[in-house]
Amino acid sequence: MDISKKDAEFLNSLRIQPHGFEFQNWARTFSSRPAYYVAPKSEQDIVRIVHIANMHKLAVKAVGSGHSPSDIACTNAIMLNMDRMNRFISCDAEVATVQGGMRLYQLHEELKQRQLALSNLGSISDQSIAGAIATATHGTGVRYGDMSDMVVGLVLIDGQGRRQECNLSHNRALLDAARCHLGALGIVTQVTIKCEPMFWLHAVQEPESFLNVTQDLHTVAESAEHVRIWWFPHTDNAVVWRANRTQSRSHKSPESFIRDRLYGFHIYQMQLLKARCFPETIPQLTREHFGRRFGFKREWVDEGFRVFNFDCLFPQYVNEWAVPLDLAAAALRELQNWTDESGARVHFPVEIRFVRGTSVWLSPAYGDQVVCYIGVIMYRPYHRPVPYKTYWRAFERIMRKHEGRPHWAKAHGMFFNDFVSRYPRFNEFLEIRNQCDPHHVFMNDYLRRHILPPGASQNTEESQISTENPRL
Repeated sequence: MDISKKDAEFLNSLRIQPHGFEFQNWARTFSSRPAYYVAPKSEQDIVRIVHIANMHKLAVKAVGSGHSPSDIACTNAIMLNMDRMNRFISCDAEVATVQGGMRLYQLHEELKQRQLALSNLGSISDQSIAGAIATATHGTGVRYGDMSDMVVGLVLIDGQGRRQECNLSHNRALLDAARCHLGALGIVTQVTIKCEPMFWLHAVQEPESFLNVTQDLHTVAESAEHVRIWWFPHTDNAVVWRANRTQSRSHKSPESFIRDRLYGFHIYQMQLLKARCFPETIPQLTREHFGRRFGFKREWVDEGFRVFNFDCLFPQYVNEWAVPLDLAAAALRELQNWTDESGARVHFPVEIRFVRGTSVWLSPAYGDQVVCYIGVIMYRPYHRPVPYKTYWRAFERIMRKHEGRPHWAKAHGMFFNDFVSRYPRFNEFLEIRNQCDPHHVFMNDYLRRHILPPGASQNTEESQISTENPRL
């Protein structure tokens, strides 16, 4: 790509990886080779980068941990690593303002020093705060929204290099669009987020019959402040995890190195590697691991963020959709029928979580009703590919039938026309996107594929590489 000497010198001054560096997401399912992989130190750096991108018709994408199992962060042009913009800015009562590059695990410690905590979390805390809200990252709890719902203000640098502020009383439309921004509106440099006083959680995990769970899913979902269900396909086995705030103090999880780390991670990964050649062993493998690792009650107390987070094991293909809670039991039963009848051999677990409705325009939980997130997984032992696309097609067909919306961070099969019908504010989001980024500086293949109308023009130099095997 042709770029002026002065602009190249500026970008090279921020470069943190050599030319030819290959970015890979955590699961190693997507990759790209950005011409410039840089780490801005200030909003002024980002403004200049955006001006350079406009001048030379280059794409710009920000990246945090790279945990999204899709190509949403990929670009072959200019990639911004936001780790240098990770400062805690201020705290007023139970509202904190931080720079967009702050990782969640850093935020937990900063809030802990101030006797505060985030009310809900997903499974990991490696993401940056701007990255987590970009795709409406969520935890679980029928009375709790996703992470985007906690945001009450933010600052972004848009595609024309303008600094835009928005909050609940100023520029509200931009806020409701940008709280789940997909990286399409600008580079988020500050996030203001609601917190609550620091709390401890009492967690209880115990085996249940999946049939019983689905027969009374509403009651199970409401049986604790936070409820997560794991179903083990090819069986009627499930695990229900419940967590409530408590005045008690630390009682550590009864983990066993041999059972949970040696057997549950290392041996399991070797077993899944073997199962690539012998998939008929997967149902027995699932029953074996349920009995040895999950077929008994566990109970522990710890700080909230430590209880919310857990080890996601090794790289994986993941697909997750949100369906209305009222339709979730029927969707789960149909998925169970498909796994029983199709002959497919799929990995455990199917994860089931619950999120309160929200006003965030592109959150899969948008609306007034509680949604049930249903996630499926196929592990990639030692980064090796496994067949998953037949499973994904059946899963997505069932989710569509039950009014589902895909999690934006995952690779999925919904596109512009689908989203126009599924999201009431989708066209308004696109209007704001056009205002913020008229020259498509923040476009990449993911956004062009999913949110632009068919046949939309490409104004920037952009493409990326998928390492996915199309034959699987």
